[in-house]
Parts: sequence; C-alpha cells; structure tokens
Amino acid sequence: MSLEAIKFDRSNPKDVSVKVLNQLVLPYATTYIPIHTINDGFGVISSMQVRGAPAIAIVGVLSILLETQLLANEYFAETQCFYDTSNWKAIQTRLSERLDYLLLSRPTAVNLSNSLKNVSALLMSSSELSAFNSQLFTYACNLIDDDLANNTKMGDNGARFILESLENESYNDDFAVLTICNTGSLATSGYGTALGVIRSLWKDSQNKSQKSVKKTKTLSNSKAKLTHVYPLETRPYNQGSRLTAYELLHDNIPATLITDSSLAYRIKTSPIPIKAAFVGADRIVRNGDTANKIGTLQLALICQHFGIKFFVVAPKTTIDNKTESGDDIVVEERDPNEFRLTSGTLISSDGKTPALNEKGEPISAKVGTAPPQINVWNPAFDITSHDLIDGIVTEQGVFTKNIEGGFDLEKLF
Repeated sequence: MSLEAIKFDRSNPKDVSVKVLNQLVLPYATTYIPIHTINDGFGVISSMQVRGAPAIAIVGVLSILLETQLLANEYFAETQCFYDTSNWKAIQTRLSERLDYLLLSRPTAVNLSNSLKNVSALLMSSSELSAFNSQLFTYACNLIDDDLANNTKMGDNGARFILESLENESYNDDFAVLTICNTGSLATSGYGTALGVIRSLWKDSQNKSQKSVKKTKTLSNSKAKLTHVYPLETRPYNQGSRLTAYELLHDNIPATLITDSSLAYRIKTSPIPIKAAFVGADRIVRNGDTANKIGTLQLALICQHFGIKFFVVAPKTTIDNKTESGDDIVVEERDPNEFRLTSGTLISSDGKTPALNEKGEPISAKVGTAPPQINVWNPAFDITSHDLIDGIVTEQGVFTKNIEGGFDLEKLF
C-alpha cells in the first residue's frame, strides 16, 4: 500500500473533508493537517508541507472546493463578511481574486496554474453557487483519479522503455538508477511519477525472480533487473533524504542515500552499474526544457558525461504549451533561512530516536549551519535544457528527440 499524502473523503459530495500529510515532520512523525479554506491550501503549499506538482494542484483545487462548500452553508454565509453572498456575480468576482491569490503559493509548478485555469473556466460558466460546487466536485474527483491512473501508466511506460533499451544494448545484468527530490506517492495522488517508474522496475525485477517458480507477467523480454536505487538528498530542503528514502524503505526497495555532491564519485565507483536517472518536473515547456528541483541540471550534466540515460517523468498536465523555452520560466527563490538553517526532528541522546514533548510528539528543531548575515541565493528550481534529456515519459508514452535533436510534444498540447 502506497503512502497517502492527501486524505479526501468524498462520500458526501456536498460535505467533503480533506487532510494533508505534513511532510515537514517526516520521517519521524505522521501528522495530517485539516484543510477548510483557500487560505489553508495556500499555507500548506507555500510552506511545503505538501509539495510535488501534481499534489500541489490537487490540494489547491480541494481547498477551493472546501471554501465554496462553506459558502453554501447558510449559517456560515450569514456570519462571514468576506464574501458578498447577495448575488452570484459578486461571489464569482471574489472567487476569481482568490484563485489569483492561490496561484502565488507556488508559481513555478504549472500543474497548479493549469488546474486553476480550468476551475476559473467552470466558475465563469456557472450560473449559481450550487452548480459550480457540483461541477468543481466532479473536476476534483477526476483530477485525483486520473492522476493515479496516469502515474501507473507512466511507471510502466518508463520502465518498459529503459528495459527495452538495455535489451537492445545486449545488457542483461543487474543495474541501478538515480533520482532526485521526491516524485512518489507523497508528491502525487499515489504511486508517483519518476518514483513510479522505479516502482514499476522493481516490480518487474521481483516478477523475473519468481518466474522460474510460477508464471508472472514482466514488462519486457529483457533479462536486466533493477536491484538498487540511489536517491540524492536534494539540497537545500532534503526532499530526497526525508521523503524519497522514506518511500523506498516503505516499499522495501534496496536503496542507498547519497549527498548531491557525491554524485559523480558514486557513479564512478558504484558496484552495480548505474544505467539511468529518472526525475520529475514542475514545468516542461514546448521545446522540452524542464524546470525541476534545484540540482536536476547538475544531475543531467553528470549523466551526460558518464553516458547515463536521463529521463524526465511527468503527466501531460505538467506541459506548458505557451512557453517556448526554459529561458522564459520564472524560477521561484526560497527564503534564505531555508538554507542557513537546517530544519528537522530533534533526536534524543541515543542518536536514533526522536526527542518527544510532553504530549509524546516528536519535537521539530532548527540548527544553524551558516552565518546569519551571509547572503544566500536559494532558487527552488533549475532549468534542464532539452539537449540533456534522453526521453520525456508521460501517460501517453515516451517521447524522444527527433533527428534534429528536438522534442515534438504537440500530441500533449
């Protein structure tokens, strides 16, 4: 069973509930934050209590649904003063402003932008609040269900592609892969994007191991098997060490966590040949240039140096068909203190278990790792040029470059 980043109770379409896993306290504590309003959604997204482009979009849409369902509550509508509920046009205007506000929570992640555009279209075409609520509920459910189904497709598409590539190279042995940031269940509705490919590769390896005992289905005729994963810690916010490592342990996938700065040396010395890197994306523009967590560009450059295949894995909802190249992507810069200070769970004197407060809960702490006065450059993302990317894995297949060295992504627009 995969980890659950978003708990969405949809049993009553007119009264849903949403709780978001606080990823800042993982892996030592599992705490869910209730969402009631757009402000709540903005808060968990901007603070990175929830992260990952698909999950950000889902939480954003659900926070809008919850706020509009509050407006449908007569007692709430009568006691609040933020919305003018006397007419639908006034509600539309205010909600439109709220959508613009929500977009500011993470501007680089195009999934959120795309979803908000769709919600805005529903808002403008609706004739009353109840109709909008109903349409928004359906849209939110489809967004979540489609994301999960597409993640599984992407996982199998990417896994099958690399296995067939290895078969064409006559490589039939064990291999390892690299990944950066977190792109698994915690970043999506479930299964994951880049980590979804790794899950599919691991499942295929397990099936191959069992094939001599019983009939099992494998993704290709390749004899190559994934036997190890190297997740990068992912500076400066440690999504790799806190989250991806946590997911790999949860799924019993053999893994070794490495620092971002040890990447080249690990490739050179790995006892198991590293054959591919799989990364996610927050935005892919028309020519294939990709915005992803800071460190992705470095990973791509090093993979090119060592002849390792580099793949971006993302649903078509991550495609930005308006922007021509990565030069036009606005890169978010984070608070300098996210770099100057290391945040995490306070560990007790045994060096293993978390220190607990009077309620028995793990204590979060910050440790200074740089002079408070030092200037800091802390971009959340970098841009990987399409010429460094060997393939873009989507639910509609794997897109590779044409003879001119460019990507043709028209089918995804």
